Amino acid sequence: MNRHHEALGRLIEFSMLLNEDMATSLGRAGLTPSRTHLLWELAAHGPMSQRDLAERLKVSARTVTGLVDGLVATGFVTREPHPSDRRAFLVTFTERGTATAEALQKGQEQFAELLFGQMDRELFDKFSAGLAEVLDRFKHGLATQTWEAP
Repeated sequence: MNRHHEALGRLIEFSMLLNEDMATSLGRAGLTPSRTHLLWELAAHGPMSQRDLAERLKVSARTVTGLVDGLVATGFVTREPHPSDRRAFLVTFTERGTATAEALQKGQEQFAELLFGQMDRELFDKFSAGLAEVLDRFKHGLATQTWEAP
């Protein structure tokens, strides 16, 4: 196995472990990755319309309606009348939603510390730069489809 293939194998393994851990921990909080993404957008940008959420999440309006319905039913968000558009509603955090978003942020900070806190500074900087380059190449490849999917 060449070193490039070995590195890709490690990335795939890391991705699978991260996904499994995320699904398990979010599930305990009554969330899915998609619902959590919506909460991250609200935490970063404040209350917004479902249309704006759909654009930010890059999903259909129908998909956002389902996500918001689920988050309303479980007490994470509410729909409030939009102050300037009578036809729209703002998706807004409840107290539970705010507390959950704060806990998610804290958990992410703790996880980053677990992964990188003990790493040598120079090694970390090289790792971070290399990962940024890999991500850029991957995004470019997705945009241009420069390889064939299996």
